[in-house]
Amino acid sequence: MITESRRGVLYPERLPEFHRIAPPRGLDFAVRWFWIPEWNLPAGVSSRQEILPFPACNLVVEPSGVTVVGPPTRRSERVLTGSGWAVGALLLPAAVPGVLASLADPTGAADRAGSVPEAAPDPARLRDAVAPLAASELWETVSAAMTDSGRAGDGRRAAAVAAVSDWLLASVPEPDAEAALANALAVALQDPGVTRVDELGPRLHSSTRTLQRIAARYFGISLHAMIRRRRLQEGAERLREHPELRIGELAAELGYSDHAHFTTDFASVLGVT
Repeated sequence: MITESRRGVLYPERLPEFHRIAPPRGLDFAVRWFWIPEWNLPAGVSSRQEILPFPACNLVVEPSGVTVVGPPTRRSERVLTGSGWAVGALLLPAAVPGVLASLADPTGAADRAGSVPEAAPDPARLRDAVAPLAASELWETVSAAMTDSGRAGDGRRAAAVAAVSDWLLASVPEPDAEAALANALAVALQDPGVTRVDELGPRLHSSTRTLQRIAARYFGISLHAMIRRRRLQEGAERLREHPELRIGELAAELGYSDHAHFTTDFASVLGVT
């Protein structure tokens, strides 16, 4: 069975200690989940992390600062050494305009009661990019929680998640109808039964043009590209767990027209055949 929690991780055996935490009540419109890796590797030892994540934005707090990570369009890689941690929030589409608006807000928070400014940055400008966020109070609170030796691991992580949750609740407006549709679109895009853009409209009772506009504002990636990414995530996981699979049969199962189309896509995004 395809499991969303591990689908984008190309080599899960290389993972450091990793925790996934559900958002608190009242924030489930903005965050899919919080993710917290922690590592403490011996001198001279490294852990290379390779992922092919679904195109989504993340808010990340690390010892070096707070950043907004834009939607990825290809495989990413990071080599972990020494010791460290990160506290990340995988954002749902409804939260993206509000978080991006905070990039230009010196207080680090938008008006929750109001609407997101029309001048909020386009998420497409953050594709495969990272933008620093001026949120010193958030960084200090999360850093203090994650380095508190007087707390057990679960307590440290719970305090860090609470701090990020509070910041998001103050920064992201309640979803309007358009933002709610963006979240519904994210759910539909994860359905393995969706292999073409024209299948989305009937499911969401909306026009393809409207959904394309939603994708541009809340995802920064085209509908076609997101469907393609999900199919490649599924393909990579299936091949990792079942190396005996015939490529042509898998390509047909994933909705590709032929073996060549699938292998070309796979190599162009993952960098390997």
